[in-house]
Amino acid sequence: MSLTPVDRPTRPTERRTAVRAALALAVCSLVLLILVVVSWGPLIRLDESIARTTHRWAVEQDGLTHAFRILTDWVWDPLTLRILAGAVIIWLVWRRAERFTAGWLLVTVAVTTLLQQGFKAAVDRERPVWPDPVDSANFAAFPSGHAMTATVVCGLLVWLLHHYGAPRAVVRTAAVVAAVSVVGVGLTRIWLGVHWPTDVLGGWLMGATVIAVAVAVHERLRPVPSSRAPEEPSDA
Repeated sequence: MSLTPVDRPTRPTERRTAVRAALALAVCSLVLLILVVVSWGPLIRLDESIARTTHRWAVEQDGLTHAFRILTDWVWDPLTLRILAGAVIIWLVWRRAERFTAGWLLVTVAVTTLLQQGFKAAVDRERPVWPDPVDSANFAAFPSGHAMTATVVCGLLVWLLHHYGAPRAVVRTAAVVAAVSVVGVGLTRIWLGVHWPTDVLGGWLMGATVIAVAVAVHERLRPVPSSRAPEEPSDA
């Protein structure tokens, strides 16, 4: 399948929409971050209630728990998703004309990793502790690195398919797979008792914020060949 970037007349509008989405998502992320840092009672109690329930199910449903460990440790693992992004980056570099987009994707994935590790260190939230754990994880809990990485990588890859004018059926299928992966990895982290629900929610929100910012930056800075430049409307 040969894909070519689609220069749409609505490009400035899409950029403005991405900026607005980034601001809204950033505010939601900040509010959640503050509530977690100050240990707001109602939120913490809800976290603990959900975590206790899902952990009890995980202990009782050994087969399902084993399947979730395979999914979270291999299929939806951050390293697996970064390798997938790396394969796309190599393909974009091979196309030569898309080296800007390749570098943009590389920087976005790298920044995502730095952000999630930075927030983990800054918040330093303890993970759930169980007398009968079904899985284990290292470092701080907030935000979920699995959830944030899956959101960014899956979301950007779907956007790139749309950007390159892939057939609608392909984009829709990819969107469904991405949604299942993003939601699925978050739920597995809660089920396995290695994250509080708000860790996962934080990963989703922060990941979506990164996507919106990245799309706005791409649409603002992407070079346009001079032969197509007159087709681009001004921002005035």
